[in-house]
Amino acid sequence: MKRKQKRRRRQVLARNGLIGTVNRRKDSPYQHIGDGDSQNGETLTYSIPYLPENIWHRIHSLMPMRDAARAACLSRTFLHFWTYYPNLTLDWKTLCSKGHGGNLSCKIDSIIRNHSGIGLKILKLNLSDDDCTFPHINSWLQFAVTPGIEELTLKLYKKYNFPCSLLSDGVRNSIQYLQLGSCTFRPMAELGPLRTLRSLHLCSVRTTGDELGCFISNSPALEQLTLYDCKEINFLKIPCMLQRLTCLTVVGCWRLEVIDIKASNLSSIDVSGENIKLSLREALCMKDLRMRCPKVVCYALAELPSIMPNLETLSLGSDDEVVNTPMLPTKFIHLKHLSIQITGETFSPSYDYFYLVSFLDASPSLETLFLDVSQEYLEHESVFGGPSHLRQMPENHHVCLKRVEIIGFNSAKSLVELTCCIVKNAVSLEFLMLDTIRGSHMRCGENSNKKCWPISKSVLKEASRTVVAIRRFIEDEVPPTAKLSVLEPCTRCHSSG
Repeated sequence: MKRKQKRRRRQVLARNGLIGTVNRRKDSPYQHIGDGDSQNGETLTYSIPYLPENIWHRIHSLMPMRDAARAACLSRTFLHFWTYYPNLTLDWKTLCSKGHGGNLSCKIDSIIRNHSGIGLKILKLNLSDDDCTFPHINSWLQFAVTPGIEELTLKLYKKYNFPCSLLSDGVRNSIQYLQLGSCTFRPMAELGPLRTLRSLHLCSVRTTGDELGCFISNSPALEQLTLYDCKEINFLKIPCMLQRLTCLTVVGCWRLEVIDIKASNLSSIDVSGENIKLSLREALCMKDLRMRCPKVVCYALAELPSIMPNLETLSLGSDDEVVNTPMLPTKFIHLKHLSIQITGETFSPSYDYFYLVSFLDASPSLETLFLDVSQEYLEHESVFGGPSHLRQMPENHHVCLKRVEIIGFNSAKSLVELTCCIVKNAVSLEFLMLDTIRGSHMRCGENSNKKCWPISKSVLKEASRTVVAIRRFIEDEVPPTAKLSVLEPCTRCHSSG
């Protein structure tokens, strides 16, 4: 009976496209593996060093799933190990690609039915848009999500009510990583603590701020929290008991208005949305902040130095800056890397780039500056359109600034003034890159048969005018120790005529 079961398992593995006998002679330190297959009239056998069974089990468990399945087809010992294989990745790419084709639901069902369920630590179930799989999801999860499971990934394409009852006592004491996609997730206080959960990722998941707050409050070991496109959350509270939480990512949660943070060891935040406000009780450990939302540049200058004094990396993205950046009374003492992106059709033509010099004056340790001001239509006052006199700031040497890149550089007078101020005061400047075409990836490159990306006539005309502005107002101001790189439309692909 056992032989029939093993033979059947080998047939299932081979049929699912996941692709022996082990003997040891008393006088040989080698094991001979093979099932007597013949090729050109010769019997095929393979000799490998003899090792204890627990070591071979460990080796088999570390193989990628497809290789582990092939080994199970070759060897009865490995076939036995397969029933305890700890890492199942069940998706179309693994099971049905590379010419193996077939019914994804049947393949997953066969693999799970031929697994003992013992020793399973990682389950990745990505069902894409296969409707046939949905009737089986509950049974697959009930089989696989058992005490000892450490990582669970469930990616769907339509809504599914995740059964929180799966997170039983034993599972709560072993689960370390949980990723859910396109699910309804309604955890309740009665669920109990998840003492080992370190990473939680929710993508297009239907859950409220109260439900999520309750769940993470019961996850004291949480280190990373990631939320993408969770539309029901309008308020997020990060409680103080999350002392291990260091990384928070919130993207596309468009109803979210306030993130109330009390976790004192949070060091990295990545947030984007329409109108998100950060409420921080303690932010002394904050070192890396990325924010993308309207008017964030003005907000950052006015609020962040006092509540995040230890920032080292700051990335800001805005498509709506109508208020000129104020001068700062406080400083980013430790800030080393600054990235600012101000783009969009709603960008005000009255915005004065020159005031961004406040960031430099407030950041004495700044080493790199990246500025993206790409626009389709330039409405700012041109450096050629009015008085030729350029504004200057009182001399304030920036001794650490070494690298400056400006994407979408144009002939706006305030932008030229800002750049001149930078090159005059950055005494350690090594590299200045002014890109008039929105990124080197749009260029064809030398010795290439490819063409540059299409550029509108207005952008091409402005780029030509910008190159003239660089030669006239900036080039001579660049110190001899710094390299100036100007990216302009190539003559092979574009003509301003």
